[in-house]
Amino acid sequence: MIFIKIAAAVVALTALFFLIKRLRRNANRKRFSAAPFPEQFEQIIKKNVPLYNRLPDSLKRQLHGHVNIFLAEKSFEPCGGLEITDEIKVTIAAQACMLLLNRKATYFPKLRNILVYPHTYVAKTVSSNGTVTINGQSVRLGESWQSGPVVLAWNSVTGGTTNITDAKNVVLHEFAHQLDQEDGSADGAPILEHRSKYVTWARILSAEYEALQNKKKKRRRSVMNKYGATNPAEFFAVATETFFEKPKQMKKRHPELYDELKDYYKLDPVLWLQQKPV
Repeated sequence: MIFIKIAAAVVALTALFFLIKRLRRNANRKRFSAAPFPEQFEQIIKKNVPLYNRLPDSLKRQLHGHVNIFLAEKSFEPCGGLEITDEIKVTIAAQACMLLLNRKATYFPKLRNILVYPHTYVAKTVSSNGTVTINGQSVRLGESWQSGPVVLAWNSVTGGTTNITDAKNVVLHEFAHQLDQEDGSADGAPILEHRSKYVTWARILSAEYEALQNKKKKRRRSVMNKYGATNPAEFFAVATETFFEKPKQMKKRHPELYDELKDYYKLDPVLWLQQKPV
């Protein structure tokens, strides 16, 4: 009986610990969100994230709060001799937090560190043909680990933000992977609002994924980058890039996919095209 009481006490104390931790985190987030947004940070975003300039003022203010929280909770680590500056941190944070606008923000709960290289970097790869394990190398722009860091090449970050109509944005891509991985698997199906939504999500995204695979095989043109035909996880990440950077084209040629992403992200980027950049 004594052991049962001790076990129950341990469970109660553990629950209390996590409750206090959650309440403290929420209080900190509320404080960071309400804190003034530094003028120099906004100037960095205006310069380096042109998409920001099309946002309505309400979303800009919301983004400022998210960026404050993101910078307080995440650690940026330099790689390859790069010096981490406010410009690097704010530019990356602003784009990552674009994916959180109008939604119940969880702030990428499995992510603690963002590793930043100055240029594209070489990563080790391991593959198998069924009988032989092959060790190799590949040049990468970025990557997202399911229970680890996001890794980015700074020159790819700046290159992806400069042109907001090419649907190539490594930050949006890798942080879309983070959203996808929140449920423990990278399968192109992030956590949705209601269980009933998964049926429609699976039907629409599966059909669009197969269509992109067929276009890749037949070498036909596509609004979306054909890298999205690699697997369902990459399809979701590429579709996210297209949704934010080529919304008009996506809505015209892939209306069901656009509506599904609009429902998930709680945003309608087509409306932003009507905004006069400021």
